[in-house]
Amino acid sequence: MARFAAPIVFINLGVQAMGVVDTLMVGKLGGAAIAAVALGNFFVFNVSVFGIGLLCAIDPVVAQAVGAGDREGVARGVQRGFVLAAIMAVVVTLALLPGETVLLALGQPADVVRETAVYTRRRALAVVPFFAFAVFRQTLQAMGPVRHILAAVAVANLVNVAANWVLIFGHAGAPALGVEGAGYATAISTWVMALLLLALAWPLLRPAVRPWRRETLHWAPVSRMLRIGVPIGVQWFFESFAFGLTALFMGWLGTTALAGHEIALNMAALTFMVPLGISGAAAAVVGRAIGRGDMPAARRDAVAAIVCGVGFMCVSAAVFILAPTWLATAYTTEPATVAVAVALIPLAGWFQVFDGLQAVTSGVLRGVGDTRIPAALHLVAFWGVGIPLGYYLGFHTPLRERGLWMGLVAGLAAAAILQTLRVIGRLRRNIGRVMVDH
Repeated sequence: MARFAAPIVFINLGVQAMGVVDTLMVGKLGGAAIAAVALGNFFVFNVSVFGIGLLCAIDPVVAQAVGAGDREGVARGVQRGFVLAAIMAVVVTLALLPGETVLLALGQPADVVRETAVYTRRRALAVVPFFAFAVFRQTLQAMGPVRHILAAVAVANLVNVAANWVLIFGHAGAPALGVEGAGYATAISTWVMALLLLALAWPLLRPAVRPWRRETLHWAPVSRMLRIGVPIGVQWFFESFAFGLTALFMGWLGTTALAGHEIALNMAALTFMVPLGISGAAAAVVGRAIGRGDMPAARRDAVAAIVCGVGFMCVSAAVFILAPTWLATAYTTEPATVAVAVALIPLAGWFQVFDGLQAVTSGVLRGVGDTRIPAALHLVAFWGVGIPLGYYLGFHTPLRERGLWMGLVAGLAAAAILQTLRVIGRLRRNIGRVMVDH
């Protein structure tokens, strides 16, 4: 499991690193710039996350078809993924355009929102390649070979660093665009990532893409695929929006609170890429095992994934708890922003273990094709426990920023426990292959 998951983990780290690099590089412009990029990343991700989750329907459909040796099933699953990606790309692009109006209506600091809106409009230029990349990536992970994804992400990160250096600060004769330059840099690097992956992996992708199967657009199998993907999208949206709503609450507390929150969340999101990568690996290997009818292997793979994901997060939790000041000052030296970040980073450490467990168990259930009940469990955990508790502690006690994050810890703990119980219950029984064409 560790060998299979490692490349996927590095892919996730590479994708996340683009946002981290944006934040680190604009940090030299001050806390307001950090807050603008933070709010921009929140807005872009929360508008996009339902579509990202929807495309995870590719995981069980294609992985189980691979395990069963069903090449036509693989091709139809991939082509339906492209259709869903095209629809979502149009919806997300249009949704990103009125960012300033939406964020002002949500009560965010006016000195941050203008820069945030410009940043999100520049990021909108990359929505199409982002969703195309998502389909390429989910397909290749389900099939097995991921080295081409890793290469494309590595090159894109180099492009992003160079483009940020040129466009944020005005080097090499370019105008100094500040936060807007970071948006352009991420858009450029996303196009590079998608096109390079298509070029490198075309020999593997071509049998699934060409020729186009007319039955791809038949409504009955598309609707079955939607029944798998929509709950994942809903689950990811409400989990993400729980974090996003916390960012909005931080904005109500002021620009300094929002900037400190972004630093702590940025680091937590970076370490989260490891269990998220293991989650993707678990979905693929568990799905392939079920496709070939090997339940003992599916159970072993699920346990191995949980051990790897939770084990890593225990290590990262220790670092967060023991060295918050060192981590915070890597982003900025503004005393007020650092003080907020130092208060929050240890809490980020505490929720690392729960975050890792809920991520990996989500992947196991996705590989099984079990998506509707986990979506309901996430709604209960985050919106029945985490958000109400965080709101109360943040605005009705002296805890303020720390209280909001305590709510996140509680929501993640509830999600982790509920999903672990669901995994135990599902894997006790034999499970059949998910069939969308029947």
